Amino acid sequence: MLCYLADEDLDNHILKASRRRDSQVDWVRVQDIGLSGCDDELILQLASEHQRVVVTRDSSTMPDAAYRRVESAESMPRVIVVPHRMAIVQATDKLLFLAKESTVDEWMGQVIYLPL
Repeated sequence: MLCYLADEDLDNHILKASRRRDSQVDWVRVQDIGLSGCDDELILQLASEHQRVVVTRDSSTMPDAAYRRVESAESMPRVIVVPHRMAIVQATDKLLFLAKESTVDEWMGQVIYLPL
């Protein structure tokens, strides 16, 4: 099962809905581990060290930071970008599905955009 790291741009309603529907999915928010205001590179480094998939709504800077890690041959877990226009229910459905049906190794070094 995937473990998620929610960055500051992720809507907390998505996180709460996910936790309500399946408490077994492991979520950590950057705010809860002292990374509020940190740059994307540090968040990606931490996610890589702890085998967590980054979930964000930041489609402008986070993907670029992720691709830089890939180009530098640094370990980079998957980054999932949830578009702002996506409904909370739909985003929750997709994230729960991916958490249960994927492994971190399947998607290493990739940035994916919901919906799939």
